[in-house]
Amino acid sequence: MSVEDRKMKVLQAIVDDYVTTNEPVGSKSLIERHNFPVSSATLRNDMAELEKMGLIEKPHTSAGRIPSDRGYREYVDSLMTVDQLTEAEREDISKRIDTTIFEARDLLKNASAALSETTGLVSLVMTPRLAGSSLLQLKILMIEPGKALVVMVLSAGVVKDKVVRIPNFLTPEQLKEISDSVEKSLNGKPLDEITLVTLATSVKETKIPDSLLNQVLYETYTAIKQADKLDVFLEGEHNMLKLPDFSELKRAQSLLGTLSHDGMVAGYVNEIEKEKTGGDDTYMIRIGQEIALEGLEDCSFITTTYKIGDTISGNIGVIGPKRMDYSKVISQIDFVRYKINEQIKNING
Repeated sequence: MSVEDRKMKVLQAIVDDYVTTNEPVGSKSLIERHNFPVSSATLRNDMAELEKMGLIEKPHTSAGRIPSDRGYREYVDSLMTVDQLTEAEREDISKRIDTTIFEARDLLKNASAALSETTGLVSLVMTPRLAGSSLLQLKILMIEPGKALVVMVLSAGVVKDKVVRIPNFLTPEQLKEISDSVEKSLNGKPLDEITLVTLATSVKETKIPDSLLNQVLYETYTAIKQADKLDVFLEGEHNMLKLPDFSELKRAQSLLGTLSHDGMVAGYVNEIEKEKTGGDDTYMIRIGQEIALEGLEDCSFITTTYKIGDTISGNIGVIGPKRMDYSKVISQIDFVRYKINEQIKNING
């Protein structure tokens, strides 16, 4: 083994030990745990070199070393191997994800809870970006005079609905005529191609006065556009408070303050998704100072995508301490993603 190879093995051992123990790692413990065939003095020299390279650092209160953000980055990019889950672990996750669910939104919420419980960290699942999906069904149902429910079934297997205001004098028969005309005209049309002009054209053959039509069309258009709104399922924030990494009150408050704004977290995921250059199986890993969200500088953030059909995708991921078991967490995310993809196929028939 060359000196450079040994240094990387030392870095890998330091990361593995620190992940397991949360204690700074010294040369003596490295020899005891990993049987390096060199002296303690040689390992101290290797660690000194790793420190000069910025890959490990010395905490103020210990003679041992811990990985730096750059050290974790080198580890996940070059040294880590992703282990497969055992059959028992896969069965445990499968039991946590309710396979009797037949609505995509409920499935994703359930999957987020399962991922949080399995990892013991914070899970994030975002509903798919639906702008490119098509409208399969649209119903405008009278609730009471002046109020209706717009129900949309999309090609991604997602059902969306919205309560809207309608003219008080509109009859149920007139509303059904509008609903049938809109559905017939828009069936199979992508959401991002639907405009107010499209809706107006769809009802031009009806004999309903414009004074009644216009409000219904505008409210329906608003409901269709809001169907693309992302839902964010963030679960397990309390798990972070159990970890020694966040035992300091100020650090914990900063973390929870950021996690309470799930829309901000979702926006960040959308931004890093744009940077992705690999395929759908690519994992985006942000570590410490790489995360451009105040309050997460002591965390790592792992995200990837799940698929609904050929073109629609959403995000799934985990937020945890930099000292997380990256290999295990990635394998857990991967299996939950597989279960989501599998169940969505069942939902879509």
